[in-house]
Amino acid sequence: MENPLRSHYQEELTEAGCDEAGRGCYAGPVFAAAVILPPGFFHPLLNDSKQVTPEHRNELRGYIETNALAWAVARVDHDEIDRINILKASFKAMHLALDQLRPKPRLLLIDGNRFTKYKRIPHRCIVKGDSIFASIAAASILAKTWRDEYMRGLHTEFPHYRWDSNKGYGTKEHRDAIERFGLCKYHRRSFNISPEPDPQEQLNFMD
Repeated sequence: MENPLRSHYQEELTEAGCDEAGRGCYAGPVFAAAVILPPGFFHPLLNDSKQVTPEHRNELRGYIETNALAWAVARVDHDEIDRINILKASFKAMHLALDQLRPKPRLLLIDGNRFTKYKRIPHRCIVKGDSIFASIAAASILAKTWRDEYMRGLHTEFPHYRWDSNKGYGTKEHRDAIERFGLCKYHRRSFNISPEPDPQEQLNFMD
């Protein structure tokens, strides 16, 4: 099966793809991943995590973690999201993931249209980059699977919000639980959470 993703942005510099997961959620941390792939890296299922089934995401996670030249995952919790805002928290999570990479990349490929410069390493912001470049797609898979696993752990503490299935997004079951039980300590207070649906959150939610 041919994979339409581009293997690299350029060939001279070691590049890392970066992406986040959980930016639009009502509860829990935002996660980010950074991935450096070797030349010739390929998996036919690799794509933007939102286009991949949960079973295939877990398969891809193992393949990426085994075969990447380097990878790292980091998170910023709900309290810090409330303190500094979700956009800055997303960038901070990416920076924390990049801090862990060995070897260090010399070019960063960032999913989206904005980023806060990381040290002195040049970066390129690429809208829908997780459906264009393999390294960003790999980062999206790691960020999503690590965050989903984390939210399943939080579900055991607050099962009535059903974070095992909605992962903290603003689904109807989550909003209904908020209306009935109120907010818990893992909810993002700065999000002005309402029991009414946010159409954008529904678009962002993928199980």
